Amino acid sequence: MSARSSRKARGDRTTRASSKVTALTLRWVGGPGGYLSLLDQTLLPARVKYLRIRELPVVIDAIRRLAVRGAPAIGVAAAYGLVLGLREEAPATAAAFRRSLARVKKRLAASRPTAVNLFWSLDRMAARAGALAGGEYSFRELLRGLLDEAREIHEEDQRLCRAIGEHGGKLLRSGWNVLTHCNAGALATGGMGTALAVVYSAVETGKKIRVFADETRPLLQGARLTSWELMEAGVDVTVACDNAAASLMSTGQVHCVVVGADRIAANGDVANKIGTYGVAILAREHGIPFYVAAPSTTFAPHTASGDGIPIEQRASAEVIDGFGVKTSPPGVDVYNPAFDVTPARYVTGFITEQGLLEPPYKRNIARLFKTAGTHG
Repeated sequence: MSARSSRKARGDRTTRASSKVTALTLRWVGGPGGYLSLLDQTLLPARVKYLRIRELPVVIDAIRRLAVRGAPAIGVAAAYGLVLGLREEAPATAAAFRRSLARVKKRLAASRPTAVNLFWSLDRMAARAGALAGGEYSFRELLRGLLDEAREIHEEDQRLCRAIGEHGGKLLRSGWNVLTHCNAGALATGGMGTALAVVYSAVETGKKIRVFADETRPLLQGARLTSWELMEAGVDVTVACDNAAASLMSTGQVHCVVVGADRIAANGDVANKIGTYGVAILAREHGIPFYVAAPSTTFAPHTASGDGIPIEQRASAEVIDGFGVKTSPPGVDVYNPAFDVTPARYVTGFITEQGLLEPPYKRNIARLFKTAGTHG
């Protein structure tokens, strides 16, 4: 087999495998009486288990305990969750429907505070519900219409991920080593991912790419999820301890950093998994490009800067008793933010579905929303 044929074969394997992972992450099965099938990511890589979710509290619990995680995937899950919540309440009148909608939306919105896709998705579903409820009231038709909207949100995310990958894949050169932090692949979205979509697309075109996956403490999304996903896709991946990033960069083993995002402020400040800020500083110090791959739905144009982004604080047990292993003395104080904010000055560019967005970010982010006509 020629080198070209070998690269093509590897690209074909990647396409099939990444598509398989995409299909596994979450999907709606059946019609309005169906259920949400969700891959429980807390069990990976040791066990692959699907949750068949038919009730709103189970969706909320899945979001809170990170059975589903990643801003785009949370948004898709919330859209389906709204359908389940309304189905449970089955309001008999238009007025009761409006009350149920507000109640279910509020419960879902409280599940996690940082990922902006959650709120964007719920607002979009509520707007669709308002439009559908404008005529003669039929709960069955409303529920069917909302399920169609949730599916469209899901399919739209798949299209956005593909476009992000195609734009970002052009930035990578064959032979490059790419460092990632946390998981921003198919497991974190409704499609093929954001940061990892860039890698998948590059590999599909025959480029040889190696990924260094930061383990991403304390919940090890890089070690558990990114490495699993990339191995499923046939992509060369090496797990590195979080505190090895500086060593990798200083020895010339990292050519590019690509991460995802949970919320991007109007000035370009980025909230992403805790530790991202440190990686960005290291990349700047070593002259390595630092890209953020995210759809327009992850931008929050009404959040002026990173100072306005709420940072979720998570349970101390994740740090001192992670995965059932005690690593700190009982009763010790713990600082466990889920995210940090990387100032815009450290970002080389944002890889979006419309292409590469470069500084000045405040002006160009505003222009992105004028062009895309997306949420505000």
